[in-house]
Amino acid sequence: MHAVHRSKSRAPRRARLAAPVALATAALVATAVAPAGAGTPHDPPASGGRSWVATWGMSPSGKVDNGCVSCTIRDVVHTSVGGDKVRVHLSNVFGTAPLVVDEATVALPVTPDTAQVQPGTMRALRFHGAEKITIPAGESVVSDPVKLDVPADHDLLVSTYTPGYSTPMTFHPSAQQDSYFTSGTNATEATSAAALPQKTQAWHFVTGVDVAGSGARGTVVAFGDSITDGYQSSGNVDHRWPNFLAGRLNAEKHPLAVVDAGIGGNRVLLDGGDGFGPAAVDRFQRDVLDQTGVRTVVILLGINDIQQEPHQLDAAKITAGLSTMAAMAHARGIRVLGGTLTPFEGWSTYDPSEEATRQGVNDWTRTTHDYDGYVDFDKAVRDPADPHRMLPLYDSGDHLHPNDLGYAAMGDAVDLSSL
Repeated sequence: MHAVHRSKSRAPRRARLAAPVALATAALVATAVAPAGAGTPHDPPASGGRSWVATWGMSPSGKVDNGCVSCTIRDVVHTSVGGDKVRVHLSNVFGTAPLVVDEATVALPVTPDTAQVQPGTMRALRFHGAEKITIPAGESVVSDPVKLDVPADHDLLVSTYTPGYSTPMTFHPSAQQDSYFTSGTNATEATSAAALPQKTQAWHFVTGVDVAGSGARGTVVAFGDSITDGYQSSGNVDHRWPNFLAGRLNAEKHPLAVVDAGIGGNRVLLDGGDGFGPAAVDRFQRDVLDQTGVRTVVILLGINDIQQEPHQLDAAKITAGLSTMAAMAHARGIRVLGGTLTPFEGWSTYDPSEEATRQGVNDWTRTTHDYDGYVDFDKAVRDPADPHRMLPLYDSGDHLHPNDLGYAAMGDAVDLSSL
């Protein structure tokens, strides 16, 4: 059914303050293509018959040559569901040469938003039993499972050491999250935050974290652009709309994990280059279909095709791309929900022709049988007095991206039973 369901409640999020944003001079990086069997809807069960699900993921959007040599990077990621076993995806998908990872570890932080390790939680990662792994250009790897009690809705620290310099790093900029790094030394096993004194707001190398033992029956992938990526949300508090959705699922005991596959600036039809990522139709296989345990995808894309140069003002061309992705998901037995495009009057490029295209895409989203349903994000955040604009309460100030309250309203707009 093509119906919209709006929840009457929203799960509380972690009570913590947003940390000040500190940009590192180097934007650290690394990712890659998931190996066979690591991300199918019917991923082989973990020991004891408990299935693996992706509890966190990010979509690599390009490569960066940042001059960081012999880097230890401690990526801070955030789980949606927990488990008692964990494995990590590392990637070199945008690398131009093999990437050597000498050592990698996973641990829990002592407090949120810190590189300090909680005592007793440091685990060394192995790859087919080896500590060291070489990842060919364009590929990715998954670590062997390790035992670690990973809580739901909790930060996780994944550290990698890459000796010397061999290839530009695959990365995801604008993570809305501080991670940590140091140059010239292997600090993967360091438990003190002082060992990794520099900050970056990009994620590097780590593209996914899977858990077993969560009881989750699958993963929901939120596939989109900067609005899904949480741009303009408060840093270090996980206030992207997929985070709010994950909070609701946990609070209402729906056994589903959530992965955020948003890339800022991403378009349905055109490549955005380093930083904005490949066209959505080209990255859909890697960033959605190859996710571990994927059950449902929510697609919210098209606004950048409309408002970026060159402007795509033919709604039918945008919806054809959306339809292609829906068919790819259905061929794998994955449920597909479309998201209506949110209002953006007041944004720098906005004009009536762009608004007409947005309305055309939204009319299709609300009526097409190519989707299994839709989420009316437009209705959730628009101003009833001026539906072409975002409600001021929800507007970050740029008239395109929501603020934390707007993202919460978007997460609240998803009918959990539709997933």
